Amino acid sequence: MNDLNRAARTFVAKGVRRYEVGYLAITLLALALLLFGSVSMTAFVAAVAIAVLSALYSAPGINGKGRPIFNSALHLAGGTLHFLLGYSAFSSVSGPGIAFACYFGIVFAAGHLTHEARDYDSDLRNGIRTNAVTFGRRRAVLASLVLFTIAYALLTGLALSDFVPLTLAFTVLFYPLHLFATLRAIRPAADFGSLRRLQDCYRRIHAVIGLVMLVAVPPWW
Repeated sequence: MNDLNRAARTFVAKGVRRYEVGYLAITLLALALLLFGSVSMTAFVAAVAIAVLSALYSAPGINGKGRPIFNSALHLAGGTLHFLLGYSAFSSVSGPGIAFACYFGIVFAAGHLTHEARDYDSDLRNGIRTNAVTFGRRRAVLASLVLFTIAYALLTGLALSDFVPLTLAFTVLFYPLHLFATLRAIRPAADFGSLRRLQDCYRRIHAVIGLVMLVAVPPWW
C-alpha cells in the first residue's frame, strides 16, 4: 500500500480483505498439492518444496524478501523447481533435465534482480533490504545481467552438447539486444521507467525463446 506505483491495483484498494485472500491462497495450495500428488510423487515433492520456498520468502518473521542474496537463492531454487515440476510429469528427473532446469532458475533469479532494482524506491520507503536497497540499484541490474549472461551461455552449451536441440543455440543471438537494453537502462541513471522498459525487452526476448523451445521440442513428443 506504500508503493505509489502499484497501491491502486492492490486487492486491499479494491475492497478485498486480507483474510479472504489468505483463505483463497490456502485453498489453492491444497488443490494444487492434490493435483500434483495425483501426477507423481516427484511432482508432489517439487510442489511442496516450492510452497516452502514461497513461505521462506514472504512469511512474517522470516521475510526472505528482505534478506539480500538469500532472496536470490530462493528465486534460483524456485525457478529450477518450477521447471522440474512440469518436467517430472512427462519424464523421470535426470542430469540433463536438471541442467536444463537450472537455465530457468537462473533466468528467474536474474529477472527478479531487475524487479528489485525497479522497485527500489518503494522497498527503501518500506524498509525492505532487497539486493538493490543493500548494494545499490545499478549493481543489482549489473548482477542481473551477469546471471542472464550465464543463462544464455548455459542454454547454448546444452545445445552444442546435444542435451537439447541444436536450434536453441541460435537463441544466443538475442544476447546483444539484451546487453544493449541493459546498458541503455542504467545510463545515465536507472529509474522506474527505464527499468520497466528493460523488463519489457527481456520478457519479449524470452517469450520468443520459449516459442522456439516449443517448436524444437513439442511437449506432445
